[in-house]
Amino acid sequence: MKTKLTPIAAATAVVLAGSVAPAFAQSAAAPAAAASAADDVQRVEVTGIRASLQTAINVKRNSEAHIDVISAEDIGKMPDKNVADSLARIPGVTILNSPSGGSGGFDERDRVGLRGTNPSLTQTLLDGHPVANGDWFVLDQTGAGVGRSVSFSLLPSELVSRVEVHKTSVASDIEGGTAGSVNIITRKPLEFSKQFTLEGSVGAVYADLPAKTDPQASVMAAWRNESKTFGLMVQGFDEKRHLRRDGVEDLAHDGSNAYPGIDATKNASSVAAGIPAGTKYENLMGAALFTQERERKGGAASIEFKPTNDMDFTLSGFSSKMDANNYNRNFLMTPFWALDDSRHAGNLPTFSNIKIDPSTNILTSVNYTFAQPTVVGVYDLISRKASASTNYLNLEGSWNVTSSLKLSGNGGVSNGEGKTDAQNVWEGDIYGTGGGYQLNGSGSAPSFGMTLSPAPASPGHTPSGSYLTDWIFGDQNVDVKDKDTWGQIDAEYSLTDGVLRSLQFGLRGSEHKRYTDGPIVGQGPNWGTDPFSNPIPQADFNQSYPGNFGNGLGGSFPTNIAFPSEDTLAAYDAKYANRDISRRQVTHEYAVTEKTAAGYLQGNLEGEGWSGNVGMRLVQTKSKSLVWVPTSDSTLPGYVPSAFAAVGPNFTDPTGYYQTFHERTYTDALPSASVRIDVTPKVVARLAVSRTMTRPDYTALSSAQLLGGYSDPTGKSVGSGSTGNPDLNPVRSTNVDANIEWYFAPRAFVSMGAFHMEMRSYITDGIERVTASTDLTSGGNPQPGAPGNPRITAPFDLSTQVNTKGSVTGLEFAVETPVFGNFGVSANYTLADAHDDTGHVLKGAVKNSGTVSGYFENDMFSARLNYNYSGDNYLGRDRGTDYYQRGVGVLSASLGYKMGEHLSFSLDAQNLNDPILKYYGDVKSEPRAIYNNGRQYYLTAHFKY
Repeated sequence: MKTKLTPIAAATAVVLAGSVAPAFAQSAAAPAAAASAADDVQRVEVTGIRASLQTAINVKRNSEAHIDVISAEDIGKMPDKNVADSLARIPGVTILNSPSGGSGGFDERDRVGLRGTNPSLTQTLLDGHPVANGDWFVLDQTGAGVGRSVSFSLLPSELVSRVEVHKTSVASDIEGGTAGSVNIITRKPLEFSKQFTLEGSVGAVYADLPAKTDPQASVMAAWRNESKTFGLMVQGFDEKRHLRRDGVEDLAHDGSNAYPGIDATKNASSVAAGIPAGTKYENLMGAALFTQERERKGGAASIEFKPTNDMDFTLSGFSSKMDANNYNRNFLMTPFWALDDSRHAGNLPTFSNIKIDPSTNILTSVNYTFAQPTVVGVYDLISRKASASTNYLNLEGSWNVTSSLKLSGNGGVSNGEGKTDAQNVWEGDIYGTGGGYQLNGSGSAPSFGMTLSPAPASPGHTPSGSYLTDWIFGDQNVDVKDKDTWGQIDAEYSLTDGVLRSLQFGLRGSEHKRYTDGPIVGQGPNWGTDPFSNPIPQADFNQSYPGNFGNGLGGSFPTNIAFPSEDTLAAYDAKYANRDISRRQVTHEYAVTEKTAAGYLQGNLEGEGWSGNVGMRLVQTKSKSLVWVPTSDSTLPGYVPSAFAAVGPNFTDPTGYYQTFHERTYTDALPSASVRIDVTPKVVARLAVSRTMTRPDYTALSSAQLLGGYSDPTGKSVGSGSTGNPDLNPVRSTNVDANIEWYFAPRAFVSMGAFHMEMRSYITDGIERVTASTDLTSGGNPQPGAPGNPRITAPFDLSTQVNTKGSVTGLEFAVETPVFGNFGVSANYTLADAHDDTGHVLKGAVKNSGTVSGYFENDMFSARLNYNYSGDNYLGRDRGTDYYQRGVGVLSASLGYKMGEHLSFSLDAQNLNDPILKYYGDVKSEPRAIYNNGRQYYLTAHFKY
C-alpha cells in the first residue's frame, strides 16, 4: 500500500499549513485519506501578501483540475470591494461594468465571464452551491441575456475565505458552466486558530465625481469551544456610497437600423441642400447625467458541529440587499426630427457645415437653422426606486463512515430579487431655432448643440419655458423573483491498490424558478388630468448639472442644464401619469420553472508521477415556460386585458393576452477526463476533455408575441415584432484544455496553455418568420379613436433567440515571481477567438485581456499596484444594432500600514487612471456612448482581536 500523499491530499495539507484561516474546507473531489493526512499537519498561522501568493500557487500546483485561486489575505491586500474585482487578476477572466448594453457602464465591475464568453456561461457558486440572483437596473430585470449570470455587486469581498476559478469540468461538478465555474468559499467557525476571534473594519469612501464621502463598516465574530467540536460565526456589513456618471449617448432610433437614411420626399430640404438621398444621419444625441445612492447591507452566520473527527456539519446563511435608487437625466438633440420636413412645414431648415464620410455614407457634420421655433430636441427625466437582494440557507455535512467510505451532502434554498417599484418619468419636447452636430470618432464624444427659444403654445399644449410635455412612460411594479432549491448526496470509496484510487458517485436534485411577481404596468399620460396643458413649471427646474459635467469626454455639448428634483418628478407623475391595470405590460412578464435530476460516477486515478480522473454525469432537465398569446377571447385561460396587445388603429382587437405553458424534457450526458503529469519535480502538465452545458436565459425561454404596426393592404410586405423561444436548446459544448506550469522558485511560476470550446448549440439573436393576423395601420402609427380598418393576414419577422454553432479558441499565459527583497510582480495575458458559424463574434467575447501587478511588503508596510486591460467586448444587440465596449484599462492601488498585531490601516484607490468607457455600434468609427465614472478612494481602519 502506498504511503505518500496523493496530489489532492498534498494540496489540502499545504493549504491547511499556509493559509490565514488554517483549515480550508476540503474539496469534494479530495480522497478520504486527505482528511486524516490533513489532521496530522501542524497548524501555523501565516499572514501577508507573500504567504497568500504561496498558498494560491500551492493549491494551483497540486490540484487535479486546472484552477486558479485567490485567498482572503490576497483580497485584503488589494483594492477590491467585491469579488469580481479580485477575479480580474486571473488569466482568462473578464469582468463587465454592466451585465448588458442597455444600462451602460458603471464604476463597479458587476459580472464575471471566462475565456471570451458571455457571463451567463460561467457558473457562480457559494461554498459549492448555487446562489439566486437579483438585478437593480430595470432593463436587466426583464431584458434578455442576464438571467444566468450573478451580480457580484451583492457579494462584498469581506465574506471570502478563498475563491477558486475552475477552468475544466469533472463529473462531480454541478452542471451549468459551459466556460467554467467560480466557487466563492466562505469561512467556517472551526477554521479559526483562536477560541474567540473578532475582526472588522470601519472606514469611508470618497467618490470624486459626486464629491461625496460615505461610511463603510463590517464586523465578524467567531467563537468555538476548546475541544473544537462546536463553533459559531456571525458577520455583518453596511456599505454606502454615491455614484455619478457623466455621459454622452448617441442613441439609435427604435427599429432595425442604427441610422435613418435621407429620403427624397421626407427630407426634401436636405436633398436640396446637397445631402444625397440615402445618406445616413444621427437620431438622438444626449448629454446624460446619472446619479445614484447605493447602500449594501447584510450579513452571514454559520454554526458548525463536529461531534467526532469523522463527522462535520455546518448550517450557514447569508443575506445581502442593495438599495439602488437612481436618477437619469438625458438632454437630447433630435436630428431625425429636425431633418423631417413634415414636422415643420412652412418652416424648413437652412443648412451649413455639411460633411459626409464617403467610407460609411454617414452625415458626420451638419448645422441647421429655422426661421421660427420648432422641436430640436427631447428631454428625458427618469427617477427610479430600485433594489436588488440575494440570500441563502444551506446545511452541509460529511461523515467518514469507515477508513474507505466517506459520505457528504448538502441541501438548501436561495432567493434573489430585483425590484423597480416605480419609475417617475417626464419627457419634454425642446424648442429652438437651430442645432447641429459634428462626429469626432468613437474615441471621443461628439460635438452638438441647440439654440433654444421659448416654446410656442399649441392646441392642447401649454409651454414651460423651452419645453412642451411630450410623454410619460416607464414600467411600474417590476418585481423579479429568483429561487433555487437543491439537495445532493455524494459518496467516495477509497481503494488501496492499482491506479484506481477512489470512486466518487452521487445524486442531485434541484428546482429553479424565475418569474415576475405581480402585474407590470406600463405607465403613460393620464388623459383625464391633461398633463399636456400642465407641464412641470419652469420654476421647478431649480437644480443644474454640475459645473464640471463631461470633463474628459472630448467634444463639446450642453452642460449648464437645469432639472427638477426627484420629489418634484414623483409628485408630477402621481398626479398626471396613468398607472391603471388596463396598461398591463404582459410582454415584460415571464415565468420559468426548471426541475433537474443528476447523477454521476467518477474514478480518481493515480500512478507514479501522474494522476487524473474519468467520469460521466447524467442530467435530466424538465422546463416549464409561460407563453403569452394575444387574443380578443376573454374566456381563454389566464386571459388579462392589456392596451399593449392591440395593434390596430382602434386599439380594440386583440384586447389582451391569454396564458399557455410550454413544457419540455431533455437529457444530457456529460463525460469528462483529465490527467495531471509531474514532468519534473518543478514542471506540471495537464490535459482535460469534457462536455458541458448551460441552460438558456429565462427571459429567452418565456415568450410573449409583440407585433409591430402593419400598413401594406396587399399583405406582401414583411412586418416586424419580437417573441421568446421556449424551444431553445441549452448551450452544449465540448471543451479541450491543455496547460503546462513551471514552478521555478518559491512563490514563483510560469504557465502557458491552450483551450478550445466547440459549442454546437450556442444561443444568439435571430429571426423567426410567422404568419399573423393584424389590423392595418395608417403609416404604422395607430391613434385612439381612429376608424377601424379591415384585418389582414401577413408575414412577420420576429426578433428572438435561436440556436447556432459557435466556438472559442485561445491561449493563456501567466507569470508570478518575487523580484528582489520584498518586491514581486505578476502578469497574465489571454487571447480568445470567439465566433459563431457565420463569423460573428459571440456575445461577451473579449479577444485580448491581461493584468500586470506589482507588490511590496514588509512587517509594517504593504503596497500593491494593479493594471487590468480588457479588449473590445461584444455586449449583444441594443436598439437594433450590435453594441460593443471598446477596450479599456483600469488602474487600482492599495497601501497598507500595520500598527501592531490588532490594528492596521489601508488606503485603496479604484479607477485611479480615471478610465473613460467608450461604446460603438455597427460602425466602429462612430460613437454610441461614452461615460466617465470618476475615481473612488477608500480609507479604512482594520481591527482584529
